Amino acid sequence: MGAVSKAYPIGTPGKPWGVVERAAWRESRTIQRSYDAEVLRQLEALKLTHDKLVVEQYGALPHDPQKYPLYAVRSEDWSATKPSVLVTGGVHGYETSGVQGAILFLQKSALSFARTFNVLVVPCVSPWGYETIQRWNAQAVDPNRSFNPAGEVVPGRSFNPESATDESAALIALLERLAVEQWTCHIDLHETTDSDETEFRPAKSARDGMEYKPDAIPDGFYLVSDSTNPQAEWHRAMINAVRKVTHIAPADDQGKIIGEPVVQEGVIAIPSPRTIGLCAGVTNAFYATTTEVYPDSPQASDEQCNRAQLAAIETALEFIIGEMQLGGSKV
Repeated sequence: MGAVSKAYPIGTPGKPWGVVERAAWRESRTIQRSYDAEVLRQLEALKLTHDKLVVEQYGALPHDPQKYPLYAVRSEDWSATKPSVLVTGGVHGYETSGVQGAILFLQKSALSFARTFNVLVVPCVSPWGYETIQRWNAQAVDPNRSFNPAGEVVPGRSFNPESATDESAALIALLERLAVEQWTCHIDLHETTDSDETEFRPAKSARDGMEYKPDAIPDGFYLVSDSTNPQAEWHRAMINAVRKVTHIAPADDQGKIIGEPVVQEGVIAIPSPRTIGLCAGVTNAFYATTTEVYPDSPQASDEQCNRAQLAAIETALEFIIGEMQLGGSKV
């Protein structure tokens, strides 16, 4: 969990990357696992075991469309009279349980929730990042800052929008085709990993020509809420469910996690995700959050990480169903 300070091997310190440096970064990345074997084949298997789920291609990454088709899975009984929920994973492709947790939800419980909701799951938004185990896409852009390129950039803030990506554009186009007027829920599945500190943050500082400032990685699960729409009880329900699976990240000695204020146990609050280009802000959902699992903890196995994601999704939707029954949820 400690920070490591070192010069990044690409670029000149203090000088933002240009085309040459971005190309060098991409050429230094290697394939480390198979998107086809670990993601696409599992989605193909759903067609045989879950015939009420529709598996469909919604795009492809243009730099290798044959290798990187983009797939979504939705409930067959899609109706304008049902509330609609979106689950996304793999916006940061290297965050394994985001992808596998979304697939586990499809395998285990998506159909039961489809009786109440229109369910849309996009399990791997960034397949190149999944195969190369990278946070960025092949153009060295963070997909989870690319959903609103026109958003406000605040110097020194850790959350700032970046340029549009093929990954974000394809997902936005899919949502536009579905034409859901009002989304009820969006859960974006993520991890916070040790490589954030050993690789990504030094790389980001080098790319942007900024000084690298070491930070700590929180040990445990947490949620990222929207400070303009906190939904405190909803987040509390998810934290209480996940703690039965894995441990919850404590606040640091300044009452923060990843530099952001902890507003309740295991929950931080950030500016509106829409304004800073996060995937969690891609819809107008009344209930929206980003999950963060810590897979490098000695206290958490890969299976626990996947089950933590599943627990968060299921509890989020069960809470909303309960609110609907009480007449307290906006749908």
